[in-house]
Amino acid sequence: MELHRDIYGELLAWKEESQGRTALLVEGARRVGKSTIVEKFARENYRSYILIDFARAPRVVRDDFDENLSNLDRFFQVLSLQYGTRLFPRESLIVFDEVQRFPRAREAIKYLVADGRYDYIETGSLISIRENVERIVVPSEERKIKMHPLTFPEFLVASEEEPLLDYIRTCYRDRKPLENAFHKRASYLVREYMLVGGMPQSVVAYLEGGRDFVAADVQKRQILDLYRDDIKKAARRYKSRVSALFEYIPGYLSTHEKKVVLANVEAGGEFDAYDDPLFWLGDSMICNLCYRCTDPHVGLALARDDSAVKCYMADTGLLVSLAFSENELSSMELYRKIMAGRLSLNEGMLHENLAAQTLTSAGRSLYFYTHYSEEKHRNDVEIDFLLSNESKMNLRVVPIEVKSAKNYTTSSYDAFRSRFGSRIGESVIVHPKAYAADAKGVRVPTYMFFCVAEDYR
Repeated sequence: MELHRDIYGELLAWKEESQGRTALLVEGARRVGKSTIVEKFARENYRSYILIDFARAPRVVRDDFDENLSNLDRFFQVLSLQYGTRLFPRESLIVFDEVQRFPRAREAIKYLVADGRYDYIETGSLISIRENVERIVVPSEERKIKMHPLTFPEFLVASEEEPLLDYIRTCYRDRKPLENAFHKRASYLVREYMLVGGMPQSVVAYLEGGRDFVAADVQKRQILDLYRDDIKKAARRYKSRVSALFEYIPGYLSTHEKKVVLANVEAGGEFDAYDDPLFWLGDSMICNLCYRCTDPHVGLALARDDSAVKCYMADTGLLVSLAFSENELSSMELYRKIMAGRLSLNEGMLHENLAAQTLTSAGRSLYFYTHYSEEKHRNDVEIDFLLSNESKMNLRVVPIEVKSAKNYTTSSYDAFRSRFGSRIGESVIVHPKAYAADAKGVRVPTYMFFCVAEDYR
């Protein structure tokens, strides 16, 4: 089963705009579909291509970078012979797959792009961690784009629900709710998406298996095991802390504040000791990090507090499989409760994780806001996410609250609006009910939130 991925359009745009002047680096977590979409793009848009997988590249290919970069005719001849592919100037693409495993190839991009004969795409994860860049000069001729798990719109396309997708976008644009039958259908599908997630293997197993949640879970658990192996291999200096953070994600997302509490991960744990492990999880794109903004009166990044962070899973389907045991899921009772909206425990973390995933896929950095009341000895204002129009002259902040239940209060939301009203543009509550708007802002159903994210892309 071939999946439609929106990033394909970005690859086409790069080819048209670049005309060989830059290489393209596609970053993404393992098993997110980077190699598949890049090879499809190469097959459909070039006369020939070579894909070098540095997880398995033979010694002769690796030596080619050390021995022949000063003689590019010989360099390309070695690649052409090794892969049995003829290269055509300005009509061929060379793909460096899993380039983080061989940083020397990434450094060579500067010379290869300057030569101008062919186009180049790199794919990789953990691109920015210290051990993968400390011995090379990162090429300025490299343009980066990020690839994420399938979004909810992509899941709808894979489910052959494109008419419903178009209808959701139309209703959001017209600021009106879906008709009730379609609202119920869309609500059901977004719950499916939360459980299955957007990892391609999981989606394919689910759909080809006749919408089989257990088949999807088998694939997700294999991916989680792969991530655990990556942690053991790649994070040698702090792997125990990375592993502890990773395994504890469902634990702190189940709490009210959802912040990483280091004392729960390690006795006496301090932020300085976890700075690199958190960066590793974020850079691997296994997780989406959300930082506290201390002052929404200024640009969100300028008021970022690195010591207060939430750590969401990059894929909500993977979060489900990480949070619940294989036995719990194979019984089908948990699936039934989530699909019916009757899982009281932990359901809020799934909705909030999905919102974080949606914003990240739209290219937005994640920020939240809290205000501690000395009088009440607790946080009296908590806003799940903040967006901004990123204007330096006329800043407007968008507070976003995520609700998993149909009945909810908005005390934090109201207090934030009262405190920062002059700076607030649009206010958004994400909830399971139909679209509505009032003086406080808009209330969008969970299945429509991607439209908000697209508005602020």
